[in-house]
Amino acid sequence: MVKNTALTNIHIALGAKMAPFAGFNMPVQYSGIYDEHEAVRNGVGVFDVSHMGEFILKGEHALELIQQISSNDAAKLLNGKVQYAYLPNETGGIVDDLLIYRIDEQTYMLVVNAANIKKDWDWISAYNTYGVTLKDISDETALFAVQGPRAAEVLAPLTEIDLAGMAYYTFHKGIFAGVSNVLISATGYTGAGGFEVYVANKDAERVWHAIMEAGASYGIKPAGLGARDTLRLEMGFCLYGNDIDDTTSPLEAGLGWVTKFNKDFVNAAHLLEQKSAGLQQKLVGFEMIDRGIPRQGYVIKDEAGAVIGRVTSGTQSPTLRRSIGLGYVTLAHAKEGSSIYIDIRNNPVRATVVKPPFLK
Repeated sequence: MVKNTALTNIHIALGAKMAPFAGFNMPVQYSGIYDEHEAVRNGVGVFDVSHMGEFILKGEHALELIQQISSNDAAKLLNGKVQYAYLPNETGGIVDDLLIYRIDEQTYMLVVNAANIKKDWDWISAYNTYGVTLKDISDETALFAVQGPRAAEVLAPLTEIDLAGMAYYTFHKGIFAGVSNVLISATGYTGAGGFEVYVANKDAERVWHAIMEAGASYGIKPAGLGARDTLRLEMGFCLYGNDIDDTTSPLEAGLGWVTKFNKDFVNAAHLLEQKSAGLQQKLVGFEMIDRGIPRQGYVIKDEAGAVIGRVTSGTQSPTLRRSIGLGYVTLAHAKEGSSIYIDIRNNPVRATVVKPPFLK
């Protein structure tokens, strides 16, 4: 059964094109992907991303549990700080990627992908031999991503929290739009700057209307999952289920920067072994030289026509006005500037390997 968010009726009333995504009825677009993308890149837009999952981990040994299940070093977190990490599985792949919020010394919030809520919950629970109290608050939590260079100006009148002064990957709790206990973080998935606003479902409509009203004179637009995808791809951000999954190596996916071998975690020994032995392939960014839009699953070939990899994400970049993509290729072809060929309808279309972000 497809779930709704607290704002589904609002999206429908706004004329959004709705579609099932990760088990939820979600807005894909309103005024159009290009229009919404442009609003976020240059002004301000708001996404309903309430389909994401949120878990609270509480207890004396909460950090120990997090250190075991996640790749990054959560011991470095202070209160009010956020960290990006992934949950490694026992076979060399990735259970999910996530954000870790340290609320206090014994309380953390994990934000996980919508499609993986049950999988992640079961995974974390299976490792919880520490007596940590786990609470899944996903179904009672709404989440808005207010993104774009004007986001701080738009939201400032709604709260006393100093949004403009908030460092990247930090958060505060406070009163927002007259609602208490709202968590606001300076995170995002667009590369355009902005904030994510966590609020109880019962207050979701009130907060949504307040944001839209505050942003009206700035040309704020509701944005759907279509623009979210083009925005994240311009930054070269991975999407779980496309670029990373249960079978992909986090090291080959370029997640070595959040893989900390100064502690023991699930499958650390195997990953360290892989790092020492050398990688077989690598996730790279590429720009199309010839005409054609790369799509997930398309085969990547070398000049001689031998298969060297596959596309994991691809789109026509609204900002750059050219086609871009991510894909795994053999190490010999992963160097910046390498020519590769995307097999589009049995036609090899030339592309060049570039280092993300595509939008410099």
